[in-house]
Amino acid sequence: MNKYLRLPSKLILLLALFSLQAFATANWLPFGPDGGDARAFVVDPHNHSHLYLGSATGWMYESQNGGSDWKRLAWIGKRDDLVLDSIVLNSTDTKRILVGAWVLGSPDGGIFLSKDGGLSWENEVDMHGQSIRALTSAPSNPNIVVAGTLKGVYRSTDGGEHWQLISPEGSHELHEVESIAIDPVDPQIIYAGTWHLPWKTVDGGQHWTNMKEGIIEDSDVFSIIVDPKDPKTVYASACSGIYKSQTAGEKFQKIQGIPSTARRTRVLMQDPKNLNIVFAGTTEGLWRTVDSGATWQRTTGPEVIINDVFVDPTNTSRVMLATDRGGVLVSNDGGNSFAQSNSGFSAREITSYVADASNPQTVYVGVVNDKALGGVFASTNGGLNWTQKSAGLEGHDVVSLGQGADGSLVAGTRHGIYRLQGETWSRVKDITLNPPPAPAPRTGKKVAGHATAPTTVHKPVAKPLTDFQATINGIARGGDTLYAATSSGLFRSVTSGQSWKEVPGFEPRSWNFVAASKSTVLAASLNSASVSSDGGEQWTPVKLPEAIDQVSALAVDDAGGLWVGGRQGIFVSDDKGATWQTIKNLFLRDVNSIFYDAASQRVLIAAGSKNTIAFGVHLPDRTVQYWNTGWNLRLVRPMGDHLVGATWFDGVVIQPRMVDSKEVASH
Repeated sequence: MNKYLRLPSKLILLLALFSLQAFATANWLPFGPDGGDARAFVVDPHNHSHLYLGSATGWMYESQNGGSDWKRLAWIGKRDDLVLDSIVLNSTDTKRILVGAWVLGSPDGGIFLSKDGGLSWENEVDMHGQSIRALTSAPSNPNIVVAGTLKGVYRSTDGGEHWQLISPEGSHELHEVESIAIDPVDPQIIYAGTWHLPWKTVDGGQHWTNMKEGIIEDSDVFSIIVDPKDPKTVYASACSGIYKSQTAGEKFQKIQGIPSTARRTRVLMQDPKNLNIVFAGTTEGLWRTVDSGATWQRTTGPEVIINDVFVDPTNTSRVMLATDRGGVLVSNDGGNSFAQSNSGFSAREITSYVADASNPQTVYVGVVNDKALGGVFASTNGGLNWTQKSAGLEGHDVVSLGQGADGSLVAGTRHGIYRLQGETWSRVKDITLNPPPAPAPRTGKKVAGHATAPTTVHKPVAKPLTDFQATINGIARGGDTLYAATSSGLFRSVTSGQSWKEVPGFEPRSWNFVAASKSTVLAASLNSASVSSDGGEQWTPVKLPEAIDQVSALAVDDAGGLWVGGRQGIFVSDDKGATWQTIKNLFLRDVNSIFYDAASQRVLIAAGSKNTIAFGVHLPDRTVQYWNTGWNLRLVRPMGDHLVGATWFDGVVIQPRMVDSKEVASH
């Protein structure tokens, strides 16, 4: 056991579940930080404690205890760009699951079918490549399933195995279908909400009628629900408001109170035991009516963006929300108050990682796209549990992290540098730019035979910049000095991040990467690089490897070796960039991260967006080691006697570590 890091008992017990033989190929274990984008719920109709949850990264989660905690069930399509907004369980065979998926900014997607409770999946051929925006089954016949896509409305009569277009092919009106509802008694009656207006068919799609009376023209219809006891009562939410019909859609009336013109109601949900109670999940919080829409009250803060609402049919006081950034929120008082319920659910995009120099069990990660719910997360037990540590970051994305010689943590954002003081981050305002070059003195002119005195030139003086808004792309430490590669130049701090000065000698440009070890510092843009061998005092341009068309990562080892990665692979130079070589037996492309692990004298590499292998190059013999992590990694780092990785969209994963039987028994 490494004397610097004893694994907590929770991880020891998890690792004990693996056989010793399996450790060589076992997938690394996910451990958060919890939260991120949650998209859609569905409940097992025969076991209301059994829930499924869709994400925006292709992962489907499962809970066996009513959403108190979650586990990953399946990675749909083995893709991290599938948004799972629609999940349908067959009410007579709950092992039969249908998932509808779409891709942001693309017409791609599909319908996936599992017949064994999510253990294996088929990509349904009839709907392959379709952007599935809505999917629901008929309450009266679970084998009838209707899907809304960008092309129109499709129906299956065999539980999702075969599909047929039932809206007019090539229609210029009935397409881009965002919502679907089916009459609770007659499955031939189908409602379809498009990006323009809602439509209805009463004969299974042979004829369609535009339901526009009472609805503002060109309204995106996000959600349609039909009252299960009174099918003539229909609710529709649109970008222009919430509407109610008591004539099965023949005429709608806009419900007053919400939304405002800026608010979007993404989902409507009735209380199954009290149909007068309707929840509206919007982009500005959860709203609730207890009088069928006559009046509304907001029960969350306006910052909550809601994608789905679930009301427990056996206990309608329990309400769950699938939200952007905040993951799952749960209420046990009918929606009056909410708390996070994200144990096991992690959909975080991690950009940066730093381990505390004095305590390897304490690590920090930076995340993006989560605003006030993101920033920086800290773990004091090797990544098993995380606490948000983002007070003072003002909701900024964190794209880089570093630690000064005094232990201070420094965060690079898209709006400058922040430094952690106690539990709060403060913007660093003491940043000095290089002075502009001094103009050449002008020679005096002769006037009537007399020469005037030369023009006095004042030498420009560097001035602190108190509102530094540059993007801090990378932070590195060499010795006691911190370096920052930014969109406005290369900067250096000898005060553990309290103050920064622009490194002189560079023309103004954007710097994307910086790495340092001892007194050697390497900085690079996408297509150029410079190296310093004296702690950043003097710099020399580096000719990059000819085979690399664009830099994507770099590192410096203790011997002064320079490591550069790009789409074409890894290259190393032992002579400050004069020549470059490849590493024997290291076969990779699309390098994401290079990190020099000084304690183990190795370089750790993560590469590719669909590659699950992490690589290590041992120095000085440069032998290559591989680990099959089971995850697409953005970066890989050491932690005591094992490794951790940061995924692109699924948080932190930890390498299983072999333990002997005595050690397991002792815990």
